Amino acid sequence: MKIVLRLVLLAAAAAVCAWFWTLLFPSPEKMIRKQLALVAAEASFQTGENPLITANRAENFASRFGTNVEININLPEHGQDGFVGRAEITQAVAGMRSSVSSLKVEFLDMNVTVDPEKQSATANLTVKAQSAYDKNFIVQEMKIFFQKIEGGWLITRVETIRTLS
Repeated sequence: MKIVLRLVLLAAAAAVCAWFWTLLFPSPEKMIRKQLALVAAEASFQTGENPLITANRAENFASRFGTNVEININLPEHGQDGFVGRAEITQAVAGMRSSVSSLKVEFLDMNVTVDPEKQSATANLTVKAQSAYDKNFIVQEMKIFFQKIEGGWLITRVETIRTLS
């Protein structure tokens, strides 16, 4: 009976240690998914947001990207846009926030692939966005490239995936 109790306690201790280890050292895929959730949250905003909060969120949004990031987006009804660098992203986000009263962004169907060396990764996902002035959703497939820079995962390139329409 004592042996069974000791084995149960040992198994419970091992499970707690394993859980604590994954909490302290999450997998690259989990870190990238968290980064993408933060990007979607920081891209979303409501009507009447304080201008200081708007500026801060635009900076936070841009900080998720590498300094030499390249973004090439081609939305069917909105045309093609391209941005290079964090400064352009900050300006574009601030401009969008001033021209659109609210925006809700979601990332769906995320498929994250981390390279074997765990220094770069690719996320294929569907972006779903809706603004207050447009009743229709914008739905677009995107490919997002990540690089591990200074211990964190930063977005280095974003491109639209052409789909059949």
